[in-house]
Formats: sequence, structure tokens, C-alpha cells
Amino acid sequence: MVEILGLLGSGFAVVFEPQNLMLIIAGCALGLFIGAMPGLGSVNGVAILLPLTFLVPPTGAIIFLAAIYYGAMYGGAISSIMLGIPGASTAVATTFDGRPMAKQGLADKALTAAAVASFVGGTISIVLFTFFAPPLAHVALVFGAPEEFALMMLAFATFVGLGGDDIFKTLFSICIGLVLSAVGFDIISGEPRLVLWDITGFLHGINFLVLAIGIYGIGEMIWTVEEHSLGGGKSMLSDANVTVKRTLSNLRELVSTWKTTVMGSFLGYFVGILPAAGATPASLMAYGVAKQISKEPEKFGKGAVEGVCAPEAANNAASTGSMLPMLTLGIPGSPTTAILLGGMVIWGLEPGPRLFVDHSDFVWGLIASLYAANVFAVLINVAFIPVFIRILKTPFTILAPIIFILCLIGGYAPTQDMHDVWLMLVFGIVGYLMRKLDYPLAPAVLAIVLGPLAEPALRQSLIISDGSFAIFFNRAYAAPITIVAILLLCLPLFKMAYDRLRRGKAV
Repeated sequence: MVEILGLLGSGFAVVFEPQNLMLIIAGCALGLFIGAMPGLGSVNGVAILLPLTFLVPPTGAIIFLAAIYYGAMYGGAISSIMLGIPGASTAVATTFDGRPMAKQGLADKALTAAAVASFVGGTISIVLFTFFAPPLAHVALVFGAPEEFALMMLAFATFVGLGGDDIFKTLFSICIGLVLSAVGFDIISGEPRLVLWDITGFLHGINFLVLAIGIYGIGEMIWTVEEHSLGGGKSMLSDANVTVKRTLSNLRELVSTWKTTVMGSFLGYFVGILPAAGATPASLMAYGVAKQISKEPEKFGKGAVEGVCAPEAANNAASTGSMLPMLTLGIPGSPTTAILLGGMVIWGLEPGPRLFVDHSDFVWGLIASLYAANVFAVLINVAFIPVFIRILKTPFTILAPIIFILCLIGGYAPTQDMHDVWLMLVFGIVGYLMRKLDYPLAPAVLAIVLGPLAEPALRQSLIISDGSFAIFFNRAYAAPITIVAILLLCLPLFKMAYDRLRRGKAV
């Protein structure tokens, strides 16, 4: 413990060098706006700015890129809350309750909740990273395909087992998402599948952001236009406000969400350290668990502040967690850390267990920079809340075309294929119709995120076990996760049986 604190102190000495401190502040500010821009996100932001890092030493370079990563995690919530457009895939779950809060005139509360939860999630994850890196890296290493599939099944179970939603509509929504996630090439045979009418654009699959921006950007805009016209032309976004008194009141109210925030932080971190999992599944799982453990689950999707805190704490915690396998094992925990890993190799730093010994100044400088980036990111975020609220007060007739243009950019940016833009427009109409028919959108989004992760894990597990599902029950880590997932999946059936028994006794 004393040795770790000494090494961390030397790391802070590196961080407080004027050049490195400026790089952290600049990285957090850039990341905040990169995360808020639909279609960009931390992956594209870090990739675009990677060449700039060759102008500074390796330690300053990784500190700058890590700060961008951190800032983008904070920034993703901004457009999700203000416009209903996920800035990145990691912020989709924030849209579920953040956008309804903004429409109720509580945008400042949602933005404050997102910033505070992000700070708490980041702080908890950095402390875990600092003191428990070796044992947690070992846990990540023993997670194979069976454990990954069990974890994905648990994520699905958290949505299926929610008592507030119609179970059959939820299952239908998940099935739609799973079908869409299977479009493209078969992962084993390499044969094309579900390529409708031989349109070549389907060969690269359906990009997650295309679906998310279509459903939550275009679909939300159509829904708002309808409500706007029915409301006699009154803007639905102009009643947002921010004052010092309201901010202090919001902070006091957030104290009651501490359990949800801490849960999201720990869940996000442990999902984040698993190779190939990342912040998006972590945030969606945290949202599902938060709804399940809530005393008022019916409020979720209608503006529950816990629905903002849980995913924001989780995605920030996961962003730190994903750096752990990158540094200790040389395995990227997310797409963004894969780019960081490439940068480290270019700078002549070989990730792995020896990195902590051979380049301790670099490692502990990076870890200390995460503490500093977390503080600067929350300060910058909170400072800009009045600016974001001013954007909400823009007349709807001006805001609607801006939202539409941002959606088009976000749909085109990931693949630069017009096919995805047309597909996004179709998803927008589908999302609007699903909302009109009262079908939950969140399970479909969850399915298209987790489908590409769950399918290869399932098929690899069955290949290993010669087709036996017993592999999910005879492994130390997979078995308990699978059992919990099955119990959650059966929870609606137990509730239905219990309700029938109660009605029978009442008669």
C-alpha cells in the first residue's frame, strides 16, 4: 500500500508538469465536444487526433489521448439529454430518461446528474485501478467465451425481467434487435446472411449508431413535431432554466441516488475490464439493473434521475476499466483502447506485465492523469451547463432542422455510406411507430449492441464443448452468472403465477 502511494505520488509529479497539465485540460475540453457530436465519439476523436501526439513525449501523448477519452465519456450525455440524439453508443442508455427530463424542463438536473454520476463512477474506477490492478487483470484473463456469453445473457435478462414492461412486447423488441444484429456475413462460414434484395450496403452489417440515431434522433424528432403541432405551436423545449439555487437543489436531490450511482460504478468497471465488452454494454446493463432494484420502476423511461445516474456512472467506470487489460495484458478492452494500444506500440512501449516495471514513470503518470482528468472534466462540464441550456431555448422551428442535419452527419460518419443514411431514416419511422404502439425501444437497442458479442461467444463455447450447453454450468465464473440470468428471465413467470394465486384467494 505504501509503495503504491509512493508510485502514485511520483505519477502526480509527472501530471503537474505545466505541459502535461495543459494537455489534460485541452484533452478534456476537446473530448467533451467530440463526445457531444453525434457519430464522432471517443473512437473517432482519439483516432483523428492521434497524429498530433507525435509532437510531444510518449507520456504526454497518452495523457492527452486518455483525457480526450474521458472527456468524450462525459460529453456523450449532452446531446442525448438535450436533443435525444446519442452522441456515442455509450450514451444511448442516458437517452432513455435524460431526454424525457429535458422535455419536462429538467435539463439542468439531468446534465448535473450525468456530470456528478460520471465523476463518482470515474473516481471509484480509478481507485480500483490503482490498488487492485493485478488481481483484476487475472479475472479478466480467465474470462473466456462461456463467461462472455453468460454475461451477455445476464444483460438481456435484466431487460426481460423488468416487471414494468409488457413481457411479450419486450421479447418482440429484443428479437427484432437480434435479427438486425445478424445482418452481414456469418462469423463461421463467411456466407452472407439476411442481405435483403442483394443490396450490397447490408454486407457490412447494420451499424449500431445508425439504429440508435434513427430511433432516438429521427424518431424522437417526428414524435416531437407531432406533439408540437398538437400543442398549438408552443415550444416544448423553452422552459428549461438554470440558476445557482436550482443547481444546489439538484445536487441535494442527487444524494438520494448514491446507491444507484455506486452500483453503476462497480458494475461498469468490472464489465469494462473484460476484453471486447466495453462501456456500451456496461451502461445498458447498469440501466437495466437500476430499473430492477428501484422501488418505482414505472418511472424509468419517463424521466427518472436514476436512469441517468446509473448508465453515466457505468460508462465512465468502464472507460477506466477497459484500460486495465490494455496495460497489464496487452489486450484492448474497447475500440478506443485498441487505438491507444496502437499508439503505445508506435511510441515504443510494449503493453504487458513488464510495462509496470520497465516504464513505471509512464504507467503511474497515466494513472495519476486519470484523477486529474476526472476533476477537470466534471468542472468543464458543469461550467458549460448554462450554455447547453441556452441551446435548449432555441425556437423549435430552428432546432428541428439542426437536429435533422446532426442526425444525417451521425448516420453517415461511421461508414461514410449513403446506404446507412437511408437506413437511418427508415429506423426513424420504425422507432416512431414502435413508440406510438407502446413497444419498448431500449431492448431492441440492447439486442443490436450485444448480439454481435453474444453470437460468437455462444458459437465458440459450443465448439469447445462439442455442442454441450453444460459448459455454461460447470465453469467457476460462468455458472453463477448463468444461474442468475435464468432466474431473472423466469422472474416475470413467477410474478404472473403469484398474481394469479392472489386473485384466486381473493375470489
